[in-house]
Amino acid sequence: MAKPKHSPPDGWDRFSITAEIHRQGMTFGELAKRAGITIKSFSQVWTRANRKAEKAIADFLNLEPEDLWPDRYPIRSARILSSKHEAGAASQKAASAPDRKAA
Repeated sequence: MAKPKHSPPDGWDRFSITAEIHRQGMTFGELAKRAGITIKSFSQVWTRANRKAEKAIADFLNLEPEDLWPDRYPIRSARILSSKHEAGAASQKAASAPDRKAA
C-alpha cells in the first residue's frame, strides 16, 4: 500500500499504527489472513514479539519493523554472556588447585 504521509511526532505506538492501517482501508483480520497468521497471535503483537506479524504490518505500511518497534530491534541472539568473556576469577576451576588431601 501507500507509505504513510508522515511519521507521528512521538514515534509509532499501537494507536497510530492501528489508525494508519484503518486509514488505508485494511483490517487486522484481513491482514492476518493475508500473512497466514491466526488473528489471536496477530493481535498479540502489541504485548510480545511476533516477527511474522511485525513484518506483515511493516510491509503493508511500506516501513521497516525497526521503524515501528525500535525497542525490539536489532534482534539479539545471546542474552546471557558466557564466562569466557568475563575475568579469569569468574571460573571456579581457575580459582584454586584441586584438594587431593580430602579424598
